Amino acid sequence: MPNDTSSRSSRSSRALTGASLARPRPRTAGPLAGPLPILTAAVLWGTTGTASSLAPAGTPAAAIGAAGLVLGGLLLFLTAPGGRSLPRTCTGGERRLLVLGALAVAGYPLTFYPAVARTGVAVATVIALGGAPVFAGLLAWLTRRSRPTARWTTATAAAVLGCTVLVLGPEFAGGAPVDLVGVLLAGLAGLSYAVYALVGGRLIARGHGSGAVMGVLFGGAALLVLPVLLWSAGPWLLTARGALVVLYLGAVTAFLCYRLFGCGLRHTAAQTATTLTLVEPAVAAVLGVVVLGERLPAVSWCGLAVLALGIVFLAFPAGSGRRKR
Repeated sequence: MPNDTSSRSSRSSRALTGASLARPRPRTAGPLAGPLPILTAAVLWGTTGTASSLAPAGTPAAAIGAAGLVLGGLLLFLTAPGGRSLPRTCTGGERRLLVLGALAVAGYPLTFYPAVARTGVAVATVIALGGAPVFAGLLAWLTRRSRPTARWTTATAAAVLGCTVLVLGPEFAGGAPVDLVGVLLAGLAGLSYAVYALVGGRLIARGHGSGAVMGVLFGGAALLVLPVLLWSAGPWLLTARGALVVLYLGAVTAFLCYRLFGCGLRHTAAQTATTLTLVEPAVAAVLGVVVLGERLPAVSWCGLAVLALGIVFLAFPAGSGRRKR
């Protein structure tokens, strides 16, 4: 949100209603306005679990995540306009937010990829992404003393319900129980995601460039996880297969996706953004079945349908193109 001048208009009551979650700029048009960049990033993020599973056998899961973050984080920082000067132009409180956001970014791959190794692509992705909007809504309420909108609450409830059915579907069908440690790790990944989405959204809403914010958050996180990569690096990183996996995770699912995500946060509340990215579990689940041979029973596919309805309800509200008064 570059400025607050629009809040002085006659539409102030409507702006204040949405300000509890964000202050989108409704007059902004073009392909990068609205949910499109976030949904595009979510589709690409849905490939991360499958891509990481294609690394050479025996590769530590945390090492894969750390390598992708180091590459993607450095690319984001080095190519971000204003990224190097951002910490100097921030207030003391904003610098603390940058540190918190970098810690949260670093925590995501170190918990998510081990969760994938323990629970499978579909389950880990669904738990992490299904928990993120819930965490985001609660944290926003606690830190801003604001209540989520009815539309967000309804759409998120439907999406999380769909995720839950998807996760528990194999157990309903008599499959093996879900790994509890993997579930906990995936939940921590969801919390990390919610924290850095809220931090990034808040800094962008204060007028800082989205590219600079994402660059500093991910550049800082890259430095934080660099010791993990150095400690766990091995011959796998020098193989063609290992290098291609890291290149894809770093350049596509980190660099490209978070550029899109940061752009989306300029026009979309962090809580709404985390709900929209629940598209990722659907993509991950389908890829897990098609590419990796994982199996999902019929009840899980029903959960995916409910998830899709929640996303559509939030991203494309009825009459969204019409504005009364």
